Amino acid sequence: MSPLGLGNDSVPHFGQNILTAQSMLYLAFWLEPASKFYSLASIKDSKGSQRWMRWGRDEDAKALRSTMWLWYDWRAAAVADDTGAILDVEQWDGFYDQKNLVARLECIAAQGLTPEARTLSERFPDAKVRVHGELDLPDADWPLPDAEAQAVVDEAALAMARHGVAQAAGDPDRRLEHLMRASDELRSTFITMEARLVEWVGLFLPEARFGKDRSSLGRTVGDAESLEHLSKTLEVELPSVGPSKAEWKALKEWGASVAVFRGQLDRMENGIRTLAEDHLPSLSALLGPLLAARLCVEAHGRMRLARLPAGTVQVLGAEKAFFNHLKTGAPPPKHGHIFMHPWISRSPRWVRGKIARTIAARASIAAKVDAFEGEPWGEEEMRALEDKVEAIKAAHPRPPSRR
Repeated sequence: MSPLGLGNDSVPHFGQNILTAQSMLYLAFWLEPASKFYSLASIKDSKGSQRWMRWGRDEDAKALRSTMWLWYDWRAAAVADDTGAILDVEQWDGFYDQKNLVARLECIAAQGLTPEARTLSERFPDAKVRVHGELDLPDADWPLPDAEAQAVVDEAALAMARHGVAQAAGDPDRRLEHLMRASDELRSTFITMEARLVEWVGLFLPEARFGKDRSSLGRTVGDAESLEHLSKTLEVELPSVGPSKAEWKALKEWGASVAVFRGQLDRMENGIRTLAEDHLPSLSALLGPLLAARLCVEAHGRMRLARLPAGTVQVLGAEKAFFNHLKTGAPPPKHGHIFMHPWISRSPRWVRGKIARTIAARASIAAKVDAFEGEPWGEEEMRALEDKVEAIKAAHPRPPSRR
């Protein structure tokens, strides 16, 4: 009896395939001479009755297959269909070896496949691969670890956490962030204290002129024995009314504190320079170590900075102005922290945007060179960029006319 003529047979016989949720068996028949391969299968429709379907090659047969899901965790992998029926399972029994277990957990954290998952993915190439815990997995009796295996993996996770904390101390990105944030906080305090010292000394010595260089003022006040000594050092006349002994002592200690903060700030910036030149050699050569470190911190790491487009690098640090542009339609910012570079800040205002774009584009490439450990840049790249900047200035010697 030919299976092609069957409609609602209830008893399977030779030539008939029963397609169920747990198994899909295909029976091949050569129905046309060597040019077409056909397969037959009996399937159940929505009313529960069986009927025969015939399809052509494998791509036509995919229509009859239900979606398969490849689930895996650190210990096992399994394949199931949409109904949750398990089709195949692979398990690993070497979880007592903590070193291998940690390696598996790190592999999963990096979105890699375990050997069991790879094996099943080769058997079921059309299965959708999902790690344990993903929301779109169907409900199934997945081979979860027992209590003993879970205790072992908990110990391995704690070992990974301890190792990660120890490794964090050696992360140059985090070290740069702490140095830069501490430097910003210290600089804010130092500027406030120095401004207070200038006003305080000017109250008693109004003829004193400090100019732009106040770096030695704190040490000068801290080393002075009296207001008379300070007036001679600053080469000004001693006023008729001076501070009391207690007031002078407070002023003297304040000046000494300003000198201490100044020294701490200098040492901290030297630490930033040293670390930035080692961690960001190309970017430091291009922008200077302090500006390179600031861009790295603002981007939250060297690798993320390398992935940012040049336009984003250009406006790093100008987030408030940028969102104000999006909200109110104000002019967009032309530059952020990169404005600290002297080629931008000391250039005419009408070419600053063009120079900022040029430097940001080169800085983006330099960050990629550093992130992927390429050959550090040197004088040749610096001269090429300087020539481009000079060409921009030469092409725009005067501001554009405003219509």
